[in-house]
Amino acid sequence: MKRARLWLTLLLALGGLVVSIRDGHAAEPLPAPRGEVLLTVSGAIGRGNAQDSAGGLEARFDRAMLEQIGFTEVNTATPWHSGVMRFEGVLLRAVLGMVEARGNNLLASAHNEYSATLPASDAAHYNVILAMKLNGETMTFRDKGPLFIIYPFDSDKALQTDMTYIRSVWQLRRIDVR
Repeated sequence: MKRARLWLTLLLALGGLVVSIRDGHAAEPLPAPRGEVLLTVSGAIGRGNAQDSAGGLEARFDRAMLEQIGFTEVNTATPWHSGVMRFEGVLLRAVLGMVEARGNNLLASAHNEYSATLPASDAAHYNVILAMKLNGETMTFRDKGPLFIIYPFDSDKALQTDMTYIRSVWQLRRIDVR
């Protein structure tokens, strides 16, 4: 049975499809991005649409794929802005669910190589979003985009700490699930 699963995985991968075998069945791969990839999720995931250079499964998302998940709004003050700002983006937990993330920690990396580790449980307990819009405008590199991890800081005093601010990676490009 294991040999049959291995052959099935190999044949599908050679055919240009990236799938995972879980509980005896193949998970449907995510669609391939058509535009510029904004986010790559790798590591302990069960569903993706590409392979990394070492043969590991990755999930690559373009803007349209992320927008299709559905936007959530977070109105909050941050240490980097004056006053309360309106952020719109996708819930981090929704992205993790789509890729069937199985880790306890997330290593979030920015385009400038800054990285921070955040507990995956933060995505479950708080409405953490991958912000794509700031006050109705699409975020660019200049204003900490195109993706910015935003916690709902004003919703809970416990989130107004240096540790949480450190986890709020802007210019996000990659999440490695560990």
